Amino acid sequence: MTITKDSSLTKTDGLPFFSDLNISEIEPTVKQTIADNKALIEQKLAELDTYTWDNFVAVLDQADDHLGKLWSPISHMNAVVSNDELRAAHDACIGLFSEYGTFVGQHQGLYEAYLSIANSTEFAELKGEQQKVIENALRDFKLAGIALSDDKKQRYGEIKQQLSQLQSSFSNNVMDATIAWNKLVTDLDTLAGLPKTAIAAAKQAAEEKELEGYLFTLDFPSYLAVMSYAENRELRKEVYTAFATRASDQGPNANEFDNSDNIEQILALRHELAQLLDFNDFGEYSLATKMAEKPSQVIEFLSELADKSILQARQERDQVLAFAKEKDGIDDLQSWDLSYYAELLKQQRYNISDEQLRPYFPESKVVSGLFDVVHRLFDLNIKESKDVDTWHKDARFFKIYNRQKEHIGSFYLDLYARAHKRGGAWMQDCRSRRRQVDGSLQLPVAYLTCNFNKPVGDQEALFTHNEVVTLFHEFGHGIHHMLTKVESSGVSGISGVPWDAVELPSQFLENWCWEPEALALISGHVDTGDILPADLLKKMLEAKNYNSALQMMRQLEFSLFDFILHHDYKVGEEGQVQRVLAEVRAKVAVIEAPEFNRFQHSFSHIFAGGYAAGYYSYKWAEVLSADAFSRFEETGIFNAETGRSFLTNILEKGGSEAPMTLFKAFMGREPSIDALLRHSGIK
Repeated sequence: MTITKDSSLTKTDGLPFFSDLNISEIEPTVKQTIADNKALIEQKLAELDTYTWDNFVAVLDQADDHLGKLWSPISHMNAVVSNDELRAAHDACIGLFSEYGTFVGQHQGLYEAYLSIANSTEFAELKGEQQKVIENALRDFKLAGIALSDDKKQRYGEIKQQLSQLQSSFSNNVMDATIAWNKLVTDLDTLAGLPKTAIAAAKQAAEEKELEGYLFTLDFPSYLAVMSYAENRELRKEVYTAFATRASDQGPNANEFDNSDNIEQILALRHELAQLLDFNDFGEYSLATKMAEKPSQVIEFLSELADKSILQARQERDQVLAFAKEKDGIDDLQSWDLSYYAELLKQQRYNISDEQLRPYFPESKVVSGLFDVVHRLFDLNIKESKDVDTWHKDARFFKIYNRQKEHIGSFYLDLYARAHKRGGAWMQDCRSRRRQVDGSLQLPVAYLTCNFNKPVGDQEALFTHNEVVTLFHEFGHGIHHMLTKVESSGVSGISGVPWDAVELPSQFLENWCWEPEALALISGHVDTGDILPADLLKKMLEAKNYNSALQMMRQLEFSLFDFILHHDYKVGEEGQVQRVLAEVRAKVAVIEAPEFNRFQHSFSHIFAGGYAAGYYSYKWAEVLSADAFSRFEETGIFNAETGRSFLTNILEKGGSEAPMTLFKAFMGREPSIDALLRHSGIK
């Protein structure tokens, strides 16, 4: 079909046109735009005698930016308001992007053009951020197989194509499996122990489907409510089983959306790809673009954290076991019991629960308080714009202004869980900050997405404190993207930041959720407006590190499983995923998982996202973030000078310099693990 010039897809100068998206135009538009970009590369290589930043790099970057902005609303809507037609159009383009990436990465003429710029006298005169773009590009050419023989280049391209399709299939299966299961409860007694908010949400979910009773799903707010509060052990087991077996060969929907083959093929292809590029394994390949330098460094880092945490984790587990036995005579505590009895013990020990706190964190107060926190830290003002096109009625749009009242960035905010929306929480690039060829400045725009309980009835949404922490986390990613002063898109905002440093700003901002001075800004009772009372605040802070070693070991289990699986992959060995998982659990797990547990089948971070052989990044960056926050602990959590230093040394720099260089510029030294252990209450 012919794409009209005024197609909403091809208008990429401003914000995306979500409501005007014509799904039938997606695939042909993407094809044509990629073809145009390829033609531009060939044209520039043919007509230029000397390659410079202005006549070559900036021109090609602008074309790629146009392609990225064209794709942005498509990929985002497929994640947040997916349907069969949109998914089909989206998935039809996955291979096109993979092929284009391989074309660019293995283009000898393109590589030689970048190399000529790096070797030219002009290179020394470029801005540091521009030099970093060139250096990263040359590294990426090598990682794309520029030095391979023609037959190996072809195989590389085939692998990348297959991986992109398999990873998309993995993600689709997880979403489909999550949607496919639900539990309708008609007897209210079955829901004993659940908070009124959870019951009301389940009732509203049933009514929306014209059902009588209470509908529970595998969306995280619904799942977590049952696991934490339901007295009915069989109900907890049923919901846990459905959740822990999503997209697998086990559970109530066994084999229907099974990711087993996807996992095996993804691992095999990643290993082949790494070896094709002369790495021993995918773990080594992954570290080529990260702070960590070699696999042993990652494993030793995770093992050290495990060694320092496991004794306390076992003690925390034993306390829950003893409590469950004393309270209900349960001496065979199972995975579906742990959250429930841990929550009861927390309530008994600290006389506090998430549900007690929920009325103090209404959405309006939390969001405005978050904006107040970043205003005090970085002298920013955030204002909502109502006249912006969005993909759903619940999505909102905001603009950020600096102290000079200049508009410097914007973001969309989509907070509630719903069907056909990918689970979890994330920040995604909508527009990058970059200096365009005509000299104008494109401002950054971000998508901030969460999956919290939506409002029930006429009452606004009420958040748990954990959800408040999640919102701050994603907003930390957002300000990393939106507050950059870098003007070269390859290292602007989160672009070009090593994956094991990208969580630094997000985990850093979480700290304010625990500070009394900040909590006074983000809390206000939904009925009275009163801030969190002193006694509740005291209890919440006392309970902050409750079972923190258990949580630490859980994350270390995921991290070690991911890295060892990719680093020690054995070609042709059957059952190695389950074997590696069992071996890791034998070393670090303090609660034995049931035989049917298949958490890896929905582990989208590593099988569909960007965290393959990189899930350790959360803990790696948490060391950086905890240590960075220690400077605020010393000078004051809203100290203007310290906030300005973090802004100028970390947030504004994006990926333009090495993370360790930026960290040392802020802290004056290399990072220490001590702050993380102290913040986690691990002795």
